[in-house]
Amino acid sequence: MDLNSKLEKLLNFIRSFKSVVIAFSGGVDSSTLAALCAKELSKVVAVTVVSPITPSREIENAKKAAKEIGIKHEFIEVNPLEDPNFVRNTLDRCYYCKRNLIKSLIDFGERRGYSVIFEGTNVDELKEHRPGYKAVKSFENVYSPWAKFGFRKDEIRAIAKEMGFSFYNKQPLACLATRIPYGVEIDGKKLKMVDEAENAILDVVELSQIRVRNLNNVAVIEVERDEIEKFFDVNVISKIVEELKKVGFKQVLIDLEGYKSGKLSYHSDNVKP
Repeated sequence: MDLNSKLEKLLNFIRSFKSVVIAFSGGVDSSTLAALCAKELSKVVAVTVVSPITPSREIENAKKAAKEIGIKHEFIEVNPLEDPNFVRNTLDRCYYCKRNLIKSLIDFGERRGYSVIFEGTNVDELKEHRPGYKAVKSFENVYSPWAKFGFRKDEIRAIAKEMGFSFYNKQPLACLATRIPYGVEIDGKKLKMVDEAENAILDVVELSQIRVRNLNNVAVIEVERDEIEKFFDVNVISKIVEELKKVGFKQVLIDLEGYKSGKLSYHSDNVKP
């Protein structure tokens, strides 16, 4: 099915509802979905979940994207660290986190009179380890329209670009828990360290993508492979090491393989689900 045909089916699906809550991170998937809903429906709200696993720069990105779209935007707080199933950090960690997040969005929608929840999983992501999507599918009136109608990431970017939005080429920002290896308990301190470390690095050098993996208080920096050379400047290295040790890391390493989504899941063979 071509892109225009899929888009028409998606728009008809959106029009079949009176009101929608969008799970809104400010990334290209949720932002483009929110823009289409705002265009088709009169009662739409983008809701950003703020929690200890939310990168601080994601909150600012969400504010900017919502303003660009011109959509009503609200925040709710959720704390996955209150759930021991999440804190244990097993392979199904994302299931418990997503389930709590969706419950909070449903509660919000019921209080405000919204009929359904939309979230932005696309069909490419279904090829990966996605226990969070299993949680989404366990609820009634919670939908993943991009996945439902077979939209790939590149197609979503094309729609956003055609609509004139600046976020069409925005790189994904995964939650901070993805910086901690499976099997290592998650706590607020570890999450805060990686968030502050990533922000500190971005203050020193401009990068299209950044992850700081926390391996027992050793920082492993991942960036796009063609940007690794930016770290070959002695002044840059010295400043980054200084800043990351300030936030609590004992050692700072650079992954010469470069950034790869979900890399820590490749080291989870001995972790029980």
